[in-house]
Amino acid sequence: MAKLATPIARLIEEFSRLPGIGPKTASRLTFYLLRAPKEQALALSEAIRELKEKTTYCEICFNITDESPCAICRDEERDHTTICVVEEPLDVLALERTGEYRGVYHVLHGAISPVEGIGPDDLRIKELIHRLHNGNIREVILATNPNLEGEATAMYLYRLIKPLGIKVTRLARGLPVGGDLEYADEITLARALEGRREM
Repeated sequence: MAKLATPIARLIEEFSRLPGIGPKTASRLTFYLLRAPKEQALALSEAIRELKEKTTYCEICFNITDESPCAICRDEERDHTTICVVEEPLDVLALERTGEYRGVYHVLHGAISPVEGIGPDDLRIKELIHRLHNGNIREVILATNPNLEGEATAMYLYRLIKPLGIKVTRLARGLPVGGDLEYADEITLARALEGRREM
């Protein structure tokens, strides 16, 4: 079998490290870029470089942004007394697509998962509690994913937040159990937001 040129083999290997990309897809992407105009391949590499150099976490909500605080936290039209707690930045995008939610967010960057060795200290929970102590917060919506880890995280947060006298709600069960917010459609998410309940 013919040996691949080192740059080709290296790019296939790098693409294979991405989630959802197996060796065949990695090979197809590599050979597509090999045949593509040089400008297209360079534009991709420049976009990846900018992604790593020009993005940061919002100092308030920990969403990914190119400017801190992020546009949502800076928006004075939004309800800053309501915080929606999500696991990942993609969940913010999913909820924003509904057009129903006008509060602000807090991104945990994961969920409690003892199996994977992820505990409360590995998430942005301390920062959330700090926000609750220092802000005029009336409601916290727990919008963690409806799976085992998401439920465990929601219960852990509920036990921390309830003694502070802040209303704690959970998204209604319009979302499939075991699903992720980022894959839910806008109507399902909008109904889940409207039907949230107090914990």
